[in-house]
Amino acid sequence: MPDVPVATAPAPAVDRSPARAAALVPPFGPLTGVRVVDSGRFVAGPWAATYLGEFGAEVVHVERPPFHRPFADPTRSLPPLLPVGAPPERQVSESWVQYGRNKLSVRIDPARPEGRELLLELLAASDLWIESSRPGTYDRLGLSDEVVRARCPALTVVHVSGYGRSGDPDRIRAPSYDLTAQAFSGFLAIQGDPAPAPPMRAGTALNDTVTGLAAAAAGLMGLLAARRTGRGQVIDVAQYEVFFTLLENMALDFFARGVVRGRHGNAHARLHPYDLYRARDGFVVLAAPTPESWRRVADLIGANDPRWDDMAYRTAHRAEVDRAIGSWVGARTVRELEAIGRAHDTALSGIFDMAAIADDPHYRARGMFLSWEDPVAGPVTGAGIAPRFSDTPGAVWRGAPWLGQDNDAVLGGRLGHGPEELRAWRGAGIIGEDPPGRPGPDPAPPAGPAASGAGGAP
Repeated sequence: MPDVPVATAPAPAVDRSPARAAALVPPFGPLTGVRVVDSGRFVAGPWAATYLGEFGAEVVHVERPPFHRPFADPTRSLPPLLPVGAPPERQVSESWVQYGRNKLSVRIDPARPEGRELLLELLAASDLWIESSRPGTYDRLGLSDEVVRARCPALTVVHVSGYGRSGDPDRIRAPSYDLTAQAFSGFLAIQGDPAPAPPMRAGTALNDTVTGLAAAAAGLMGLLAARRTGRGQVIDVAQYEVFFTLLENMALDFFARGVVRGRHGNAHARLHPYDLYRARDGFVVLAAPTPESWRRVADLIGANDPRWDDMAYRTAHRAEVDRAIGSWVGARTVRELEAIGRAHDTALSGIFDMAAIADDPHYRARGMFLSWEDPVAGPVTGAGIAPRFSDTPGAVWRGAPWLGQDNDAVLGGRLGHGPEELRAWRGAGIIGEDPPGRPGPDPAPPAGPAASGAGGAP
């Protein structure tokens, strides 16, 4: 494993004064002073808040019951788990270690009147609320947009869901995950080899993370508007719509010419060469989408047919052109081809897996690996922070918190509630903690109509 920078940002000194004066995060990044409540779960919503937290926003992750394994946010317990070999009660998901860093953790039951009031207090002291429950979940908890906006008029609310909060009622109610959003957005229909081969999903939860980035950007846009006008607004982020808007000109192509774009494997529908080729010891990608870039490729492979200079001809005669490119590429190693590409200003690259990435000098030089201390997993190394700010860079100031780790700092130090109130709420199951190694679940909260909250899938 290469040497990587270690996150060394100081732990924040908790200010016990009430409300807006409390500072729970050390100042850094362009979002210093921005306060975010994150009650999202399962990647898309939480990732939006994580992204803001990596650039200095103070992010409080609020989790609902159950407050023990299996947690309300399944991101905490998705395999694989760390530390390897530890007993389950002392393990945490790798996903939570990466997505939960730089957050504060509070455990509140908003189905109880006291918990609902605590959440409203926290929202009133914040700038953004990002949540990713199924539409209608918070309405059933007495926390509709109307209630929240009446109490918190300057708050920007970001709802993240699979299909959005308006439209066909059957679709709105349907469960959605990354894969279903890939399918419904049109993205999955153009991934993979041509029919009859099946479509090929993205190798990671790409829709979830891209939706998270869109939700983070939308939240900041809403915050700018709120600071200009003094009034917040509600933002509706649908997973499928984020991907649909990123599918280049597919909609234009259909409505203008009736074209339904299909699957072309690794090749591009309209550009050639823009594909994968087998080298002597692996695969490379070669991209030449402009006349100038094609001329450089033609010189390298010794192509002298003037008809090949026309993109439409090359696209219509892919097999013929690919044989010439494949013969030239196949006689060389990946390393040789990359060196030739750099020497001749040609876009040629090997295909990097994680082992190759970890050994790559460019990744290391740009600090894209970062080590930090996780309170459950211990010392870990993961992805660094991007993009880069010249004067206010992002950072990792803490690892992903265990459930309820910051109840006292947030509910006591931030909102000004005393130890007696916190103790009473713990005893009633309204707040609580699940520190690593705790042998058993929380005590059951008192029975009653308010204790039965509505569930919502991400």
